[in-house]
Amino acid sequence: MSDTVWEGVIEFTKWAQSKNTDPVLWAVELSSTLTSAAVSLPSTELSRRLVSHICWDNHVPITWKFLDAAISLNIVPPFLVLSLLSTRVFPKRHLHPSAFTLFLSLLKRHLLFSLSSSSNINSPNYPHIMESVHHALHLSDLDPEPGVVLVWFLFTILSWLLEASLDDEGLLEHKPTWLHHDDDDDDGDDVIMSEPENEALLRKNTGMTIELIALFLQNKLTSRILSLLHKNMPTHWETFVHQLQRLAANSLVLRSLKNVTPESLLSFTIKSDGLKLLSSQWKTTHKLELNAVMAAGAASQISCALQTHDDSWSLLWLPIDLILEDAMNGDHVAETSAVEVLTGLVKSLQAVNGTAWHNAFLGLWMAALRLVQRERDPSEGPVPRLDTCLCMLLCITTLVVANIIEEEEGELIVEAERSPTNQRKDKPALGERRGELVISLQLLGDYEGLLNPPQPVTWVANQAAAKAVMFVSGHAVGNGYLESMNVNDLPTNYSGNLWHLIVEACIARHLLDTSAYFWPGYVSAPCNQIPHSIPNHLPSWSSLMKGSPLTPPLVNVLAATPASSLAEMEKIFEFAINGSDEEKISAATILCGASLVRGWNVQEHIIFFMIKLLSPPVPPKYSGTESHLISYAPLLNVLLVGISPVDCVQIFSLHGAVPLLAAVLMPICEAFGSCLPNVSWTAATGEKLSCHAVFSNAFILLLRLWRFNHPPLDHVMGGAATPALGSQLGPEYLLLVRNCMLASFGKLPRFVVSSRRFSKMISFSTDPIFMDSFPKLNIWYRQHQECIASTRSALAPGGSVLQIVDALLSMMCKKISRSSQALTPTTSGSSTSSGSSLDDAMMKLKVPAWDILEAAPFVLDAALTACAHGRLSPRELATGLKDLADFLPATLGTIVSYLSAEVTRGIWKPAFMNGTDWPSPAANLSTVEQQIKKILAATGVDVPSLAIDGNAPATLPLPLAAFLSLTITYKLDKSAERYLILTGPSLITLAAGCPWPCMPIVGSLWAQKVKRWSDFFVFKASGTVFNHSRDAVVQLLNSCFTSTLGLGSSCIYNNGGVGALLGHGFGSHFSGGISPVAPGILYLRVYRSIRDVMFLTEEIVSLLMLSVRDIANGGLPKGESEKKLKKTKLGMRYGQVSLAASMTRVKHAALLGASFLWISGGSSLVQSLITETLPSLCLSAHGFEQDVLESGVVVAMLRGYAMACFVVFSGTFAWGIDSSSPASKRRPKVLGIHLDFLANALDGKVSLRCDSATWRAYVSGVMSLMVSCTPQWIEELDVGILKRVSKGLRQLNEEDLALRLLEIRGRSVMGEVAEMITQSRF
Repeated sequence: MSDTVWEGVIEFTKWAQSKNTDPVLWAVELSSTLTSAAVSLPSTELSRRLVSHICWDNHVPITWKFLDAAISLNIVPPFLVLSLLSTRVFPKRHLHPSAFTLFLSLLKRHLLFSLSSSSNINSPNYPHIMESVHHALHLSDLDPEPGVVLVWFLFTILSWLLEASLDDEGLLEHKPTWLHHDDDDDDGDDVIMSEPENEALLRKNTGMTIELIALFLQNKLTSRILSLLHKNMPTHWETFVHQLQRLAANSLVLRSLKNVTPESLLSFTIKSDGLKLLSSQWKTTHKLELNAVMAAGAASQISCALQTHDDSWSLLWLPIDLILEDAMNGDHVAETSAVEVLTGLVKSLQAVNGTAWHNAFLGLWMAALRLVQRERDPSEGPVPRLDTCLCMLLCITTLVVANIIEEEEGELIVEAERSPTNQRKDKPALGERRGELVISLQLLGDYEGLLNPPQPVTWVANQAAAKAVMFVSGHAVGNGYLESMNVNDLPTNYSGNLWHLIVEACIARHLLDTSAYFWPGYVSAPCNQIPHSIPNHLPSWSSLMKGSPLTPPLVNVLAATPASSLAEMEKIFEFAINGSDEEKISAATILCGASLVRGWNVQEHIIFFMIKLLSPPVPPKYSGTESHLISYAPLLNVLLVGISPVDCVQIFSLHGAVPLLAAVLMPICEAFGSCLPNVSWTAATGEKLSCHAVFSNAFILLLRLWRFNHPPLDHVMGGAATPALGSQLGPEYLLLVRNCMLASFGKLPRFVVSSRRFSKMISFSTDPIFMDSFPKLNIWYRQHQECIASTRSALAPGGSVLQIVDALLSMMCKKISRSSQALTPTTSGSSTSSGSSLDDAMMKLKVPAWDILEAAPFVLDAALTACAHGRLSPRELATGLKDLADFLPATLGTIVSYLSAEVTRGIWKPAFMNGTDWPSPAANLSTVEQQIKKILAATGVDVPSLAIDGNAPATLPLPLAAFLSLTITYKLDKSAERYLILTGPSLITLAAGCPWPCMPIVGSLWAQKVKRWSDFFVFKASGTVFNHSRDAVVQLLNSCFTSTLGLGSSCIYNNGGVGALLGHGFGSHFSGGISPVAPGILYLRVYRSIRDVMFLTEEIVSLLMLSVRDIANGGLPKGESEKKLKKTKLGMRYGQVSLAASMTRVKHAALLGASFLWISGGSSLVQSLITETLPSLCLSAHGFEQDVLESGVVVAMLRGYAMACFVVFSGTFAWGIDSSSPASKRRPKVLGIHLDFLANALDGKVSLRCDSATWRAYVSGVMSLMVSCTPQWIEELDVGILKRVSKGLRQLNEEDLALRLLEIRGRSVMGEVAEMITQSRF
């Protein structure tokens, strides 16, 4: 375009200006002229010419009116005009106050309208216009994408308005940013003082500026656009907020305004989680109400439930109950910390339930309390009991809360360090969650029924209450005062309960302070009842801290009394590493005492101290040829024996210390297993201690840390890509977990705070450890795997192994009048042994333990073969196996693996359990059978094939019979406990895999031996049914759903709940025999024995859909007539159940199904659900319907909502809501596959056959839940897929949801989101 045209435009404008022409007529004439000259409108060049014409030679009101008319008639682009004016007006606003007034009016008139007008965004000139804005505002450092420029245009205008307001009142702390954009040279940058008549105008301008700031911040459109910058460029936004706070706090002009106050200026929130995140209104009435319930149902549900203490509120936290109960399974030792699992789970539930943190904490505390109450009167058995439950409540749960609080405060510290304002880094960062904890604990005090302490800890609870009473009364007493009290010294009305112990645990970890003692109702006893004549001279922890030596009486007291502080345990640890040999033994004894099982305030530190002591350093001047560990044998043995009880190992597991423990046990096994048994020591108990004994204790403990007796196929869980939640693969896997654990330690924000809790005396090497570091152990492990797989090679004639085999057989047959030659293994060829004497055999067995373990399988093969051929009686076989295990207890591991493998091979003839050759179960087998049927019937399982033929002889596979006979030869005392803990679960696992009724026979015989364990074995036998029948598993799951949801009853919502699912444990608590077992308890004890869990995905989905149907029918049995849909003042009703209540129960059903799916198969089942099962259901005509006669849009939408909840809940459990879990690394790939399927379906590339209402409800529900509950998932996904899904959502009229989806994705789509916002309906 030639300059002649533009010169003509300016001349025409000057003429119109001189004639005071009507601005609209001027604009119409100008538009016609430019159109004739082929100028594209709106014109960027015209904008520049007009602004240059006005500033400042023609700064008169009429020219501003011309500009206003040009914008209104779309002759010039408003964004560019306002940008050009800003760069000129802001620096000269004091010199030209009237121009600034006109500019503010123009800004107010056109900015909001221009942003909300889609014509500006859809204009062909829009990219060129925004490029011009980019240059006009000098945004060269930013992405020139039009949408991004649009965001920065708005933010720049707003920032300059704020700086101008501050500058006008002398409050600006830095040089105004607009000075860098001043292109006018005529007046410089000096501010010319205005005359008195202009002072009022300047003050008015400042007020108008502040009002415009408030307008833009509170307007839905502009605040939504600004939220993008808040999220994606927090540094710029934080600077802006700091300046805004300064204006609100100090501006005199602001205080003089009528329509804007400092409070209203700061009342806006540009936080994405504060905006409504669900989709726009649905077309139909059903859609409108369903969506409203999805948005508001959770909050009203929680509020109502908290007021009524309804069990439905507890169902929101049901997954916590299931995980806590699952951790009590003594057959399984998890390598993953329960603290980490629960931390991720609580964060996920808080997000998906949309609750405040105090509700999440309260749900956690109550679930842990229910666990303890279920163990108040448990049946006896070789499983973790009360001590493990109390550890979960008072230590693990407290650490979970600490993790969540410290995560927030760690993020605040990191954020403060990165902040440009950097406000007082030395000040402790206290987040909101710490206050939420206080609220939760105060609410917890109202649940008196759950807080009643079990009898063994009543005294401890009263002691905690007494401590609070003394503090409130002003008595300064230490722990020694309380330790010296006798239970009879305390008034009975101190009424200590579990609430007091929980509060003490939180105080010990600095989550609370002693102000908790002043909470209403916390102290109930009058202060005048405090005893004053308490003897304080008795030995106690306070005596130790005052310098008392470790005398035997003090050691006994400290071993029986839990420590209460880290300082006390550090004192003991100092003795263990620097004391005399006797003091080291005493310190180890104390560590293994009451402090380990009931030192809840310091338990995690004790575990780390013990692990550290199990790997003592090499002495500085050590020069021996054997391992330095040998000299520590007495100390190591005390620790090994102390860790061995079932509760102790489970406590190590809960703390996630199993990988660390395994890593320190391996070098002990390697060293002591390679040592000749020529040296002995005197143990603390006075007995002689050999290297074989130390090796056996370490080796058996190591075996218990993974499912060593299971073939590798069992660990894969039916072909899944990864093991189920908590399953363990072997020692290599434990070392891998250990290496990853130490490598990642300290890298999360919460470690900034939590590191303060750890003892400075503890440190672990982060160097990786591999199995190759332990050659002897590695060789044994390979042999063990061969044995389990029944691929053991034959024993070659001659050699040292054959000599050990002969010596072991001779030892085993010392009381048998047969020659040892008869027992020589058939695989050994012709032996040169002539049956040497027992003494000669024992001399030959003075070999390293690893050599004996290498020979043990051949010995067992020979013994079992001899028994099968009648050369050895069953009794002699059991005696021989017991002699072998007594000689080297570590051979129990080989006995278990060998006999398990032989049962699997199935080549041995059956053993008749007739009471003559083998023990007989006849005395109580029928009783056991009836009790099994009672348990199964109570859980809704009907398996007709369970009947045991009373006329048929009871038989077991010969290897199983031999294993059973060996186990019942052990006396049930403390010395044999650690061996039975190894063999017992293995026996049960082996019997459970054999044909029915092997397990009832085993249970009957063990119940005859130990009658008080009868309930335990009956329960285990009943679980065997599910190993043999998929139908039984499905029936049990169905019972779990119906009992939890209260379906099939007239009072559907008052029945069911957590209590119906998990009950009160199991045992003979009532007269008439064993009590019914809750279905959830039974499922949690049997699911690990299900060989192929992959079928569970479809079954759980099927049960979920059936539950949705029953919920929609009001819980009535199938076949009853459906009532018509009707409206009431309470909202939509389907049958007799309101839609809101139905959706709440559907959410509970989805939560239950997701919990079972995750627990049963881990992330592999969740992946299978999302990538395989769900697409198949969508492509099937009746995939979601469980009955072809089902109909109704409400039921169809409820199915979609249920599946949306089910998918998102399962994902949050498996992967977490953030990236703190290692499992989260696979999340983007799985979700990307699923969203690609959704995008293809929405775009019509995939032909769906499921109900359209179900599909729409699913898509809207799953994306709404992801947007509102798991935004970090969206941030990880590919931008292209998100854009496609967003486009599909807009086709479903879900414009707001489509916008939220991209809004979360971040900076990469900020421009597109801004443009979508301007075209959205607000």
